[in-house]
Amino acid sequence: MPSEQYVKAPPSPRVIVAAVITAGGRVLACQRSAPPEAAGKWEFPGGKVEPGETEQQALARECAEELGITVEVGSRVGPDVPLAHGRAVLRVYAVEVLDGGVPQALEHSALRWLAVDQLDSVPWLPADVPIVAELRRLLT
Repeated sequence: MPSEQYVKAPPSPRVIVAAVITAGGRVLACQRSAPPEAAGKWEFPGGKVEPGETEQQALARECAEELGITVEVGSRVGPDVPLAHGRAVLRVYAVEVLDGGVPQALEHSALRWLAVDQLDSVPWLPADVPIVAELRRLLT
């Protein structure tokens, strides 16, 4: 009887979600404080989708934890951005701040509201660069 070989499917990539928060034609950028290799670089707020969460639930949780705000998650912004040699993927969503909330730097070194002509004024994390390019089109 011939032996059957089973090929294990590669694991699904870990999903990381991030928020594009805009107000008055400007977008919120957050400066990382850690880890050391990312400290000082800028990103869109967000984090990992935990087991049992939808991407939208994870992003709402991350915005509450990182910025102290309640949000409504809208449509996708830009394409999937592969991370960690394909072991993770970044998905970015447009997010609306609810109840007049004001983002606070609870887990970041600093926050800045950037107009389209200021997007190049900060050093972005490599994963966020394709989203910055997409924002140029959306904000103009």
